[in-house]
Amino acid sequence: MTGYDLKIWFVIVVLGAGTYLIRWSFLGAIGNRAIPEWASRALRYTAVAVLPAIAAPLVVWPAATDGQMDPVRLTAALATMAVGITTRNVLLAIVAGMVTLFGMLYIWA
Repeated sequence: MTGYDLKIWFVIVVLGAGTYLIRWSFLGAIGNRAIPEWASRALRYTAVAVLPAIAAPLVVWPAATDGQMDPVRLTAALATMAVGITTRNVLLAIVAGMVTLFGMLYIWA
């Protein structure tokens, strides 16, 4: 086993322990206590915040354009937001964004 292998195993063990401690802090330390109302209300928005957090880098710094801002993807993101805000339907917003993206890519190419 080389020094490089030991570094990799050290990083894996440290990251595993860190992940365990982060999860334990929520489940083990406060698992049987009531969550404050403000925290409970904030946690309801976690799932809604994940999708924009995943999509935003793909819109602002897309890998397909080597990180350059692209009007096609910005238009698709704006269409998705507009449909989502007006209809409050996630699936319809996703479909509208996909149609806009593929339509703009077809027209732009």
